Amino acid sequence: MQAGVSEIFSSIQGEGKYVGCRQLFIRLIGCNMNCPYCDTNDVAHDKTVPCILEKAAGYQGDLKLDNPVDIEDLMPYINYRLQSPHHSISITGGEPLLFTDFIRDLAQKVKQFNVPLFLETNGTLPQQLEKVIDIIDIISMDMKLPSDVQKAYWQEHEQFLQVAKQKDVYVKIVVSTESTEEDFVKALDIIKNVDENILLVLQPITPMGGLHEAPPQKMLDWQSKAMQVLKNVRVIPQTHKMMNQL
Repeated sequence: MQAGVSEIFSSIQGEGKYVGCRQLFIRLIGCNMNCPYCDTNDVAHDKTVPCILEKAAGYQGDLKLDNPVDIEDLMPYINYRLQSPHHSISITGGEPLLFTDFIRDLAQKVKQFNVPLFLETNGTLPQQLEKVIDIIDIISMDMKLPSDVQKAYWQEHEQFLQVAKQKDVYVKIVVSTESTEEDFVKALDIIKNVDENILLVLQPITPMGGLHEAPPQKMLDWQSKAMQVLKNVRVIPQTHKMMNQL
């Protein structure tokens, strides 16, 4: 089984509910969206970039693989890294749900380690999620505001969350100066209609793509508004940006 992989490395989760947890990250290439604030946009549509394996003390394998990568070629590094404790394996991107066969094969091959699979997704492909929901343990689901990405995905997001709610799922909304309250209220309605107990994480944007960081008062006001309809709302910035991308 093959897929485009830009990098694989061991580090801490820098966003959301599990910030600070040690994870093995597998970043897949390719996405069905083109968000202006994407911090991996340079490889989102490029299938030719090499797969970079993080240099790890004691690891004797190659540090670079040709794409698309056969999953068998990744396993020596994965096996090496999972000899030490990790909270979970983060399958990220891009949009990893474009590669459900790859995810299923990976799940089978790492089953022996009993490490949870953590899916980072834009939350717009509910049919693809259904193909792997049985093997995914944790879902970090982005909810895109039309005022930031120039297109509405409300129906896709609601269908996705209906599937995801059977697992440990939280919703992340990136907030910019340009994000509108009308969009935010619509997002809250969708989450509440699915399950008011789902955790919502509000993440101040890292300025890029013509979007600007939301002022602190906006983050506090929106958290207060969200707490009127949802049980658990947190404001969590991208901590890995503060720590020089550990």
